[in-house]
Amino acid sequence: MIARMLKDRTAIVGIGETAFAKRLEPSEKRLACAAPRRRDRPASLAPRLSYIPAPMLHYDPFSTEVMRDPYPVYARLREEAPVYYLEEYDAWALSRFEDVWNASMDNKHFTCAKGTTSAHVLTKVQQVTPMLNNMDPPEHTQLRSAVRRFFSPQALRSLEPTIRSLATACLDRAALRGECDVMADFASQISVKVACVVTGVPLEDGDLMNSLVWRFFARKPGHAGMTPEGLQAMQELFAYLVNLSHARRRAGSGADDIVNLLNQIEIGGKKLDDASIASHLAMFIIGGSETFPKVFANDILLLAQHPDQRAQCARDPALIPNAFLEGLRYLMPTQFLCRVVTRELQIRDKTLRPGQPLLFLYPSANRDPREFRNPDVFDIQRSIPRLLSFGQGTHSCIGLHVAKMEGKVCLEETLRRIPDYELQMDRAERLVTDFVQGFAKLPIRF
Repeated sequence: MIARMLKDRTAIVGIGETAFAKRLEPSEKRLACAAPRRRDRPASLAPRLSYIPAPMLHYDPFSTEVMRDPYPVYARLREEAPVYYLEEYDAWALSRFEDVWNASMDNKHFTCAKGTTSAHVLTKVQQVTPMLNNMDPPEHTQLRSAVRRFFSPQALRSLEPTIRSLATACLDRAALRGECDVMADFASQISVKVACVVTGVPLEDGDLMNSLVWRFFARKPGHAGMTPEGLQAMQELFAYLVNLSHARRRAGSGADDIVNLLNQIEIGGKKLDDASIASHLAMFIIGGSETFPKVFANDILLLAQHPDQRAQCARDPALIPNAFLEGLRYLMPTQFLCRVVTRELQIRDKTLRPGQPLLFLYPSANRDPREFRNPDVFDIQRSIPRLLSFGQGTHSCIGLHVAKMEGKVCLEETLRRIPDYELQMDRAERLVTDFVQGFAKLPIRF
């Protein structure tokens, strides 16, 4: 009888020293009652039944709870409030796959021109500068069409030997010590050099690029979002890239790369000014060097936690590309990107009004059981016909083929050379941030 009374409610039922939990509907969160007392038992010995309210659903991307482990909150958002209102910022957040997928392709009701990060549209501490991901059609279409050839699978085929050589060199150095930090000694070294090659930044300045990007993304406890130090790092990066652009023009460089393309291209009938060139180049450097190391470190973690699947990948490298994508689905570093509403619209039963920011919670969408069977299980054999880890629509990640190639080659070389690596979690460090989560350090030994 008690079980029937408690169906679909959250409660802690105390009888002696035992307890069990059920789900409480939001409308009943303050309900409290006592179990009926048996007539032949004294009141002092009757089993007592008390309901403990489930915590009220609250999502704040800057909260410690979300920055340390967002997935429990994401799960509740999907089920209880898939279109969630963030009152403090007069903003909305989408957590279900289909909603994020559809909104990502909607250029009629949303704009990127007012910014796509929390620093642009929530805390508003960062000025919106001209970047490919902060542009709307038709200007966005014109620029993306011009640079797309540098990121095509055909153009990147010649890059694979370079990536493999870089990975081999990193592993050779690590072999002398019998250990390495997956982030600093391996993935970051490779990704920033690949970003430099693709963009046209001198390879010898790769370490400087890494330093500036890491400072840009650093966060401080108790400080919501981007720090003054991060803004300073962005200014230094812009200054470097303006000087690079000037030097190329003075030298009359004929190199076929993105730096020279931006020096020459006209968007909307006008050449780009220095600030715009630096801003676009910064996006390519940041996007190319910052996210991949976190994705790769997550893959190293997940494969170590699932040794049978790691062994399968080592035996059959053909499984590695899908394993890389499954890791990116299961643990996506970028927590959200934003749009701003330009025309009133309805999403489910909510009305979104012009000027309100909208957050796409990609990691939540990638764990939506409506899209993925057993979404909280890491499975390298999973069929993944749709994925939001590279975005979708007009603003999907332009570097997705670079990332896939880096992931394939780096995992192949790691599992070929050190298939039985061991994690050193006592020395690992995680980043606690609102925007891009992952490891700051992930040491392994072999």
